[in-house]
Amino acid sequence: MSTLQDRFGRRFSYLRLSVTDVCNFRCEYCLPNGYQGGGNDNRYGFLALDEIRRLVIAFTELGTWKVRLTGGEPSVRKDFPEIVRTLNAIPGVQRLAMTTNAYRLARDAGTLREAGIDAINISLDALDAERFERITGDRRFDNVMQGIEAALSAGFSSVKINAVLLRGLNDDQLPVFMEFVRDHPVSVRFIELMRTGTNADYFAQRHVGGAMVREMLDENGWTARERGPGDGPAVEYLHPDYRGTIGLIAPYAPGFCDSCNRLRVTARGGLRLCLFGHGAADLRPLLQHDHQREELKACIVDSLFAKTPGHRLHEGDFGHTPHLAMTGG
Repeated sequence: MSTLQDRFGRRFSYLRLSVTDVCNFRCEYCLPNGYQGGGNDNRYGFLALDEIRRLVIAFTELGTWKVRLTGGEPSVRKDFPEIVRTLNAIPGVQRLAMTTNAYRLARDAGTLREAGIDAINISLDALDAERFERITGDRRFDNVMQGIEAALSAGFSSVKINAVLLRGLNDDQLPVFMEFVRDHPVSVRFIELMRTGTNADYFAQRHVGGAMVREMLDENGWTARERGPGDGPAVEYLHPDYRGTIGLIAPYAPGFCDSCNRLRVTARGGLRLCLFGHGAADLRPLLQHDHQREELKACIVDSLFAKTPGHRLHEGDFGHTPHLAMTGG
């Protein structure tokens, strides 16, 4: 059991670790102008392999057992397979996952599985090439679809597809995704668009409430299943006639934060208690030597006292999150 517990009794067994904020797609809801660099902080660079190793060892000694590697796009790091192998060798890591845009997953799926990735999430906001290019600014739709098939063949324990709900762009795609999971053992999770520091106008134009998805699933005989240990925020829906599942991540729904079980660390070592929180505890100075581990663990535990009951998105407070690629969404 995790010894990481906040003032509200929530335990944190799940670490979402960004290894880069670089992304090679230009998704219009996240990086419509493409990656622009890390500003002044860029001079520090991203966490090195040894820093990542020390960080994850400390978290596992505090009871964290699930680690998800995110970005940006994590696979743009040339040493990403080495990062995976290193973390997979840490005894406390029971589940090692990643989130990717899958631009080269068709080539790398087998290598990543052998290196230790157990579960994989793939960002895919549409199931046709034209809409895909409109949303992502990229033409590699076929590569992504081939990557999904490669992931299914590689033997990952879980393959999930993340689709951000966007009014007028893909909010009519639920029936298409339903047909996709009829024969594919994947979980398609629809994610409500979230307000960030740079997308106010876009949010007003494109936000769709998750209730629309929930109502359509109910009308078509889908039923919600119970959450499992280490599950993220999605509510998963099952149907006896379908091999896959449909999930819904609705951060504006009541009680969304009540079961929070995850903490985030940015690509430069900032501990974020909430995706939409204010500030970050700088862990990087405590990642330079193995003998700093107890001090690092104490810093992580102490930081939890500042975690709030939930985000304040309803009040227009999106914290220090200019875009999701910066934190690892």
